[in-house]
Amino acid sequence: MVLVTAATLVVAAAASLFMAWSIGAGSSGSTPFAPAVGANAISVMRAGLVVGVLGLLGAVLQGANVTEAVGTELIGGVTLTAVAAIVALVTAAALVAVGVFAGYPIATAFTVTGAVVGVGLAMGGDPAWPKYAEIATLWVLTPFVGGGVAYGVARMLIGESLPERPLTAILAGLVGAILANVGFALLGPAGEQASVAAVLGSGLGVGDAGPPAVSLALAALVAVAVYADLGRDREGAQRRFLLAMGGLVAFSAGGSQVGLAIGPLVPIFSEVGVPVWALLVGGGVGLLVGSWTGAPRMIKAISQDYASMGPRRSISALIPSFAIAQTAVAFGIPVSFNEIIVSAIVGAGYAAGDAGVSRKKMGYTVLAWIGSLVGAFTLGFVVFSAVDFAL
Repeated sequence: MVLVTAATLVVAAAASLFMAWSIGAGSSGSTPFAPAVGANAISVMRAGLVVGVLGLLGAVLQGANVTEAVGTELIGGVTLTAVAAIVALVTAAALVAVGVFAGYPIATAFTVTGAVVGVGLAMGGDPAWPKYAEIATLWVLTPFVGGGVAYGVARMLIGESLPERPLTAILAGLVGAILANVGFALLGPAGEQASVAAVLGSGLGVGDAGPPAVSLALAALVAVAVYADLGRDREGAQRRFLLAMGGLVAFSAGGSQVGLAIGPLVPIFSEVGVPVWALLVGGGVGLLVGSWTGAPRMIKAISQDYASMGPRRSISALIPSFAIAQTAVAFGIPVSFNEIIVSAIVGAGYAAGDAGVSRKKMGYTVLAWIGSLVGAFTLGFVVFSAVDFAL
């Protein structure tokens, strides 16, 4: 009996690593630096290397919220078994892998969520309607908010009505303010996260005004630094800002996407005393390997097939992507980075007219997103039902 249990846990861990590799190759590893690659700010292979390392750090420092949501909040009344976790992860990973090799960015959040819900219902669980409402709201709003903000920012940056240098500095300051309020595991007590603004603000002795004061100070510091950099070397400063944004989105991707790979393992591994942080490290390593070995193909597809991007439009795409990603991490909502980045790229691309936006490619991608959710749910339900019947 002990050997059977151990073997089941090993298979479940292997399925989780396969899912992590698929995510690293097709979502978290390919999307964050795709705009930078499209703007010729970094090479494809170097982007895959950098995003893998940053994704690992994000997984360890920010991955707990989404991990808990995927593992325990998508279905009620039952706890995922090892067999259920294996079926859900293998089903989702197979669909994502198909997208990687076909060159279409399958939405990992859609596949994992659909598979986990399908398996959970097949086990006799109850739908978690409030959580589904949160998830659906973010999924539906993401293309409109991300694409719309990217379009608006790009129009301002490439237009002549506003001076580019102070506008870019203000946008950088906004990013700094968001970063000041991002939660990190290292800053909070055991099992919790805390932000730089909260930690430093509490020591100022001004009560609730402390965190906002720190946020404003960091925003001003970043804005002044970027403004000065633009004055010295405009093109170089744009490239550095773009690469910094790609790094922040890559970090956010690790914090969000690792939960899709290891979330189903939390109920079964917690029973044998494996801490969540160990699962986060394992999932982060899987993301890193996927980014290094499989991401270049998808980076090329996203950076070149959806729209023709320059540095300013690429910056415009990454700013809302970072904000949406951190919102999802904070609320523990599984979100697709493919949906975030592709929508933002298309929005920023349209800011310069057509800008090479491929309507055909976009149409196929939307169909792939919907199909991945429906397909993962159906396969998860059917496959687990068949396996459960056979056992």
